[in-house]
Amino acid sequence: MSDEKQTPSRRGPILILAAGLAVIVGLGLGFLIPVSKPDLEVSQSIIGGPFEMVNHLGETVTQESFKGRHMLVYFGYTFCPDVCPTELQSMTVALNDMGEEADAITPVFVTIDPARDDVAAVRDYIGFFHPRLVGLTGTPEQVEAMTDAFGVFYARARDTGETTDYLMDHSSLIFLMDEDGRYVTHIRANTSPEAMARQLRDAL
Repeated sequence: MSDEKQTPSRRGPILILAAGLAVIVGLGLGFLIPVSKPDLEVSQSIIGGPFEMVNHLGETVTQESFKGRHMLVYFGYTFCPDVCPTELQSMTVALNDMGEEADAITPVFVTIDPARDDVAAVRDYIGFFHPRLVGLTGTPEQVEAMTDAFGVFYARARDTGETTDYLMDHSSLIFLMDEDGRYVTHIRANTSPEAMARQLRDAL
């Protein structure tokens, strides 16, 4: 009789443990299942879109201005102390290493700080990097529209009330768009120029 009474009490924890393991295994398998092609196409379709900005020459440009060429797009600001110049320098070295293969790519710097980055500031800044680098600025509304299209986050790191002395928090991804302005891939921050060049070659 004592054995019969103890059996249910032992089976309860065992069943609970088995159920828990089944959930864990199920979740693990879920992480291993590759994303289907339709899901990938949906994710690509939400990056990029129509925009209207002003380039470093003071000309109004839209997505149509870059049609027929790949765009390599980085969002940052000219007062950035380290991240932005590092990423733009990596872009420059990567494109130089690619040689003629890079001729199909237009590198683009888009400011997320239009209050300070006017046409002249952007023009002076991009002069330190790739000779074909295009700088874009615009009104706060234009910048907001383009960053929204690319899913880029930006905000003042600390709001001291100063109009010139502040830093910006922002996403630090480099986007490769195709000849029709559609997303191809992105390059993460701190990617070496060599790895960046390989990724771009593979994507073209």
